[in-house]
Amino acid sequence: MKNESFKLSDGEEVPLVSVHRRGLRNISIRPKTNPKREIYVSSPIWTSMSAIREFLEQKRRWIEKIYAAAPKKVKIRDGDVICVFGKNTTVCARTLGGAPEFLERRLRDKIKAEFLKRVREIVVTAPINLHPKKIAVHDTISRWGSCSSTGTVSFSWRLAFAPPEVMRYVVMHELAHRKHMDHSPKFWAAVGEIYGPGYERAKRWLSQHGAELHKYL
Repeated sequence: MKNESFKLSDGEEVPLVSVHRRGLRNISIRPKTNPKREIYVSSPIWTSMSAIREFLEQKRRWIEKIYAAAPKKVKIRDGDVICVFGKNTTVCARTLGGAPEFLERRLRDKIKAEFLKRVREIVVTAPINLHPKKIAVHDTISRWGSCSSTGTVSFSWRLAFAPPEVMRYVVMHELAHRKHMDHSPKFWAAVGEIYGPGYERAKRWLSQHGAELHKYL
């Protein structure tokens, strides 16, 4: 499928990424909003484009609901001002270096590196028995952080666009899972103990504004 797209009711053309797979009996679609807005289509061998489009039309309401809830990507250019780590920062292509077409990629790499550094700085303020064995940085959509039973804590680097107290809340939330691998009253008591007063505000902010953290890069 080359240069095919699905047109939303507001006129936005969302690219289609199609894969034909042996053994499939039905068409399945997966709308993605991050890192790019695309619709992944898996279908049986020899499925026609018209059949795929008919299926997309059947799922239009669901597809449009997903994209309506997700912020559209904002293209970042030299000289733009973005809020990162709680401060308005001017994007400077000269500082980032390289060809103009790779500005966003270099900016993303720079933010991710700084994010990991700041996460480590937050971690060391928690009780040592909660320190993770490993810290990982990802670009996840469904969760801001996670804690594995093996001692690895993972975070979405997009928290760099959140207020610092929100980023700190997510870090402390995952560290509390080092003690309680659930969301029991004891877990929330541990979050309050290591975060301090006000973690509820940070949690509420993330619930209300979390989608906005995906609009850049």
